[in-house]
Amino acid sequence: MKLTDLRDNPGARKGRIRVGRGIGSGKGKTGGRGQKGQKSRSGVAIKGFEGGQMPLHMRLPKRGFNNPFGKDYAEVNIGMVQKLIDAKKLDAKKVVDHEALKAAGVARGGKDGVRLLGKGDLKTKVSFKVAGASKGAVAAVEKAGGSVEQTAAKAEAAE
Repeated sequence: MKLTDLRDNPGARKGRIRVGRGIGSGKGKTGGRGQKGQKSRSGVAIKGFEGGQMPLHMRLPKRGFNNPFGKDYAEVNIGMVQKLIDAKKLDAKKVVDHEALKAAGVARGGKDGVRLLGKGDLKTKVSFKVAGASKGAVAAVEKAGGSVEQTAAKAEAAE
């Protein structure tokens, strides 16, 4: 066998349809575009055009806005932190911050840091250094004997 003898299996490669190449091809004359009209001609782009009627996307009311001052926090519940400590993915003896939570795979995103929320319960003494925390989360951490240092509150107070 030589390299020149190598071929694809019959039917493995299908040729593209050559449109508008005579009546015998089955795709001649109109080339599968139907009869007449704007869409049978070239250079047509009518996405969302409704023949002069006000298009649906313009008839619907505008809604909401994008807050330019909004902060993007990764939200972490204290119950999840307890699970990670039990699974030995977080070290409770060290300070738990954004990097530690990210390494544990629980704080995804959050370019402005981590916000601690109070869902679940915490049994271990842990010290947190986070951008923000809810009142319930702070109370739960302090009840377990830990502490919460909030960094974003200081930045907002300084402004």
